[in-house]
Amino acid sequence: MRGFTCEGTLLTNTALRESAFPDAVVTEAIRWTEEKGPLDDAEVLRAALSRTSDGPALITARALQLGERIGLQAELARARQWAPWVLLGLVALIVIAGLGLAGNVVGSGERHINVIVALASLLGLHALTLLLWLAGLWLPLGAFNTSSLGWIWLSLTARVAGGKRGQAPVLVRSATGLLARARLLPWALGLVSHGIWSLSFAVVLAALLFALAFRSYTLSWETTILDPAFFVRAVQMLGWAPAQIGFPVPDAATVLSASPGAAGQRSWALWLTGCIVVYGLLPRLALVLLSAAVWRRRRAALRPDWSEPYYRKLMARFAALAPPAIVDADPGRAQGSTPAGLAPSELRDALFVIGFELPSDTAWPPEGLPASATTQVQRIDGSAPARRALLDQLAQTRPRAVLLVCHAASSPDRGTERFLREVLAHCGECRLWLAPAAKAAPGANASQRWIDWLQGTGLRRVAATPRLEEALQGLGATP
Repeated sequence: MRGFTCEGTLLTNTALRESAFPDAVVTEAIRWTEEKGPLDDAEVLRAALSRTSDGPALITARALQLGERIGLQAELARARQWAPWVLLGLVALIVIAGLGLAGNVVGSGERHINVIVALASLLGLHALTLLLWLAGLWLPLGAFNTSSLGWIWLSLTARVAGGKRGQAPVLVRSATGLLARARLLPWALGLVSHGIWSLSFAVVLAALLFALAFRSYTLSWETTILDPAFFVRAVQMLGWAPAQIGFPVPDAATVLSASPGAAGQRSWALWLTGCIVVYGLLPRLALVLLSAAVWRRRRAALRPDWSEPYYRKLMARFAALAPPAIVDADPGRAQGSTPAGLAPSELRDALFVIGFELPSDTAWPPEGLPASATTQVQRIDGSAPARRALLDQLAQTRPRAVLLVCHAASSPDRGTERFLREVLAHCGECRLWLAPAAKAAPGANASQRWIDWLQGTGLRRVAATPRLEEALQGLGATP
């Protein structure tokens, strides 16, 4: 007997269909919810088993049904509706704050700007949050990630969508857990945070340039305890990077001058603007693009960890409920009669060569098949939809002969018998070629097992042979 296989399907099958991110969030949310106690899922388990036999798909189907019951999907849908509006509100607040900073720099009634203080006020918080975000790339979820604008946006969205008594905490925990497992948490939060900062710097620069272009300001530096040479070196060092893209750098004479002329003031203004562009706007724009690229590359990993003990226990429960699949013949069943084929007048001159449940390493199509327009070569995996589609095609074509290709080392079962009987009802003659394994010679014992099985099941009309030339003899050109 062959039962429900869970561990191999769970861990080694790379062709599994993974859940979408919202489904994965709900699946993880159910896991965290059941930490407080298991949910009643007797009916849900049976409903999931009636739809699929794939391990992760079963767990996801169960979680989605339980999520509907406790309102997870509804709250997640509300969060997705509110997210853009919360983001717009946060952007508006940051833009207003940026305009306030720009106003503090250029809005003084004396129209005097201390360039060092202005630069520190415009770039200080930006530099601090950027360092925290960079630290969050190598550290787990904590203060470094929760201090970003992206985290603030996520938290506000959850609070607005779920209120104080909703499922927001468990949904946020599951979403951030999935992001952290895929090594995407700082990049996802950073994509939002860097985008908001970029917009803020763009607004600040626009306001600053507008004020500097149409009003007259005096730009200088002031100190009580620092050496003036310190400011000369600082201006030169900070101005090196902006100078690479064309921004001027005040020379030592301009920096040390108590009242530089118009050219000196213009140099100071462009130096201040260049520093904001190079050290504020451009890094944030670059990180927006980098975060988007990392998201696109790693988003396929946004799925639960199916090897968790919680999921393994669910697999065991599904395995216990799944009906066994019997592959050996029923010894108490009476021997069946040989099905009658179609009459010669109903047949068409066509040959179907069908590969049935062959191993993946079996070469297909086999060499030496008849080269004829009436020869059709197909391969099916034995699933119910594939069988129905092929039988419908046989019923429409009514071929003169069918050559069924099976793996000689495999054991015939009742599914193979049923398929052979269905094929015989739609053709004139059916033969069976027992294909050997790749790079292996035909096995006499394996072939004899199939021949004896055909005799025992009443399928004597099906001639079986391990040699392709014998199977094709009389059906068309032989190899």
